Amino acid sequence: MDKMIVGSGAVLNGEVAVSGAKNSALKLLFASLLAEGEHVFRNVPRLKDVESTATLLQSLNCQTDFEGDVFKVRVAKPGSFEAHYDLVRKMRASILCLGPLLAKYGQAVVSLPGGCAIGTRPIDLHLEGMKALGAEITLEEGYVKAKAKRLKGAPFLFETVTVGGTENVMMAATLAEGTTILENAAKEPEIVDLAEYLIRMGAKIRGHGTSVIEIEGVNSLKPAEFSVMPDRIEAGTLLIAGAITGGEVTITKAVPEHIESLIVKLRECGFKISATDRTVTVHPLKQCQAVDITTNPYPQFPTDLQAQFMALMCVAQGTSVISETVFENRFMHVQELTRLGADITPKSRVSVVRGKPGGLTGAPVMATDLRASASLVLAGLVAKGETTVSRIYHLDRGYENLENKLSSLGAKIRRSN
Repeated sequence: MDKMIVGSGAVLNGEVAVSGAKNSALKLLFASLLAEGEHVFRNVPRLKDVESTATLLQSLNCQTDFEGDVFKVRVAKPGSFEAHYDLVRKMRASILCLGPLLAKYGQAVVSLPGGCAIGTRPIDLHLEGMKALGAEITLEEGYVKAKAKRLKGAPFLFETVTVGGTENVMMAATLAEGTTILENAAKEPEIVDLAEYLIRMGAKIRGHGTSVIEIEGVNSLKPAEFSVMPDRIEAGTLLIAGAITGGEVTITKAVPEHIESLIVKLRECGFKISATDRTVTVHPLKQCQAVDITTNPYPQFPTDLQAQFMALMCVAQGTSVISETVFENRFMHVQELTRLGADITPKSRVSVVRGKPGGLTGAPVMATDLRASASLVLAGLVAKGETTVSRIYHLDRGYENLENKLSSLGAKIRRSN
């Protein structure tokens, strides 16, 4: 099993380009199920989760071709409408084939999903949304079984903000009869990306990017071409890599407004951050100051950058309080950071981090989930000696060639069996 060996002492400098967004690409690929024919997606990152999505699409009678960053999907009517457990268990986003299959073909059988073990992340709001559109839903032997002659548009209020739920119900509503109004919808840029592709396919959607999304159902959609948005979480991770080493790093092919909440917090730490339309630069700072963060749905601080920001706070001057409101089990990286010498007191939803500038020491650590693995790599960049991060298959699920990108900036990092 691959490991990442991270050496300390390197100050990162230079430019590095951001790949396409994992959390957009996966949803776009599943959206292709809404229209038979060939869909073409550009700027698609080469990730384990994209491979898993391709395998699932192939099981549903799709043909896929992935060359460079261009992913083509040729959709045909499935012989079976079942997304099997063996495929779905690897990736939570697999549940997003439910809405398209149900809307297009009137039936779907989808295994309850897997993915990172960072909390329960129930799909009840996905299912309640489908029921509101007229679907019959049953849960049998670990599978969601859904059917409907044709979905019918309806108002639906999400009890809590859910990105996946918003995406799933929005996709289903595109082919429903009548108008659907989703209230308390998620506002993430990835939802805007998905809505824009659906519109390009012929869907009628308004309000995406706000808390109220209106979808007027149409009879059919057609395949289209689309370019995936830049990955804001990768952009944030690379920006923190520059910050934690005290270097000057410019992130290119990025959208600064997508990581505005991180930029605000880095400036509070004392960093000078400059930005253009498509770049963000963190400038050198000898010693950053500790600040508090609280994760919340977009546009507030993202839960997917909490672990990486905690790594930065481990070497900041002062004490920070990190509050996690999105997932109840997203502090599993704390135990591994303390193996490197970090001083962290975790509670159920809050961690108190007492910064130790220059006080981390390399050690063997184990990645527990996707973003936790990134935080351990970042901490390893400044921990004295060598840090070995095992189980980095988590990292490969969401970062395209992270070690190569960090190496191009001067990091001492390599992959080992």
